[in-house]
Amino acid sequence: MNNSKTLFIDTPNTLTKINVEDLQVGMYVSKLDKPWLKSNFLFQGFELKNQADINAVSEQCKFVYIDVNKQNKIQTVEARDAYSKEWLDRKTPPDKLSTFEKEIEHASYLYQETSNLVRSFMQDVCVSETINVEIAKKAVAQCVDSILHAPDALLWMTQLKNRDLYTSQHSMNVCILAIALGRQINLSVEALNDVGLCGMMHDMGKMLVPLEVLNKPGKLEPDELKIMQSHPELGWKLLLSSSGMYAGAIDVAHNHHERLDGTGYPRKLTAEKITPYTRIVAIVDMYDAITSDRVYQKGRTHLDAINIMTKICGTHLDSGLTYKFIECLGIYPPGCIVEMSNGEIAIVVEANQKKKLKPKIILLLDEDKKPRPERMVDLTKMDLDASGQEYRITKIVRAEDYGIDLNKYYHNGIIEKGLASI
Repeated sequence: MNNSKTLFIDTPNTLTKINVEDLQVGMYVSKLDKPWLKSNFLFQGFELKNQADINAVSEQCKFVYIDVNKQNKIQTVEARDAYSKEWLDRKTPPDKLSTFEKEIEHASYLYQETSNLVRSFMQDVCVSETINVEIAKKAVAQCVDSILHAPDALLWMTQLKNRDLYTSQHSMNVCILAIALGRQINLSVEALNDVGLCGMMHDMGKMLVPLEVLNKPGKLEPDELKIMQSHPELGWKLLLSSSGMYAGAIDVAHNHHERLDGTGYPRKLTAEKITPYTRIVAIVDMYDAITSDRVYQKGRTHLDAINIMTKICGTHLDSGLTYKFIECLGIYPPGCIVEMSNGEIAIVVEANQKKKLKPKIILLLDEDKKPRPERMVDLTKMDLDASGQEYRITKIVRAEDYGIDLNKYYHNGIIEKGLASI
């Protein structure tokens, strides 16, 4: 802390005046530079539990008074080390609680129901500009439970993309991907619920952007771009007005387009003011956007996306968390389309965390790229093709290049047929 900016006063109450840029996690805010009723804080006195809390205070105050007797020194020390490269290197995901085969039916139902819920939130925002936070939290909790049981099941669902439903589906996917990344670094169940809610809520401000700008198929004009880039601030204000909203989700909505080097928007924050959850959501938000078909661009493959993202690690994205995300998805993530060494085309069903080049796949097209009976192949078991050669993946391909409609295959029971062929 820079003591030159600190003035000790009111000794009997051990209150210390401090500028907001010097706040640290673990400090206890006892008094503001304004009346409490003129702030958005629900409680008159609270501990700064994370960077999101610090950001929330910084939004509304220039200085505050902290109570040094209530300061959580242990948490301050822990926060300094959390999410560092050394901390991340020590983190490994917990064991799965179930299997893909057992979880996929539930995950399918959950994805559909929660996607509909997110869509209804967005429709409600357009009318009432408020969100039912309790329902959102319950939906996120179900996603957390599914990810902990068998993460690849819900990750598979994120590949069932519909360009016409991009905005709502994107928020759902970012929720799932954020939880999956959180699991990869072994966050607590409470933290997974928090980061999942951050992902679900991050783009709610887009519902307050005019549709002709939001859905414009071509390049935005400068004035239109300015309108589009207002969505983080619109989202921040919206979530602030939603009773019971988690402070971290409000922070993420405001800052998910900020970049570590200060080139982001809307406020050009630099690394020290960007929270871990904001960094997580920024990573998964970018990944889902790159890999999705949108009104103005075709989606890229998984490998294209991670190549783009690794090039901007350290300047735009958090390096340690980005590599943990890549580790989480694997080389061939669930739902991606791959070409085999014999020319057949398959879809990846379940990644193999230990043998990353050998996921479970379902064969869709034969060597001549014609439909063939679906068959599940576990590449760890050295299954052989028609010529007696071991099946091996050579590359990831775009589904559209081979006329594959993943939604159609899925709704025709592709996974059930594949599992039945084992």
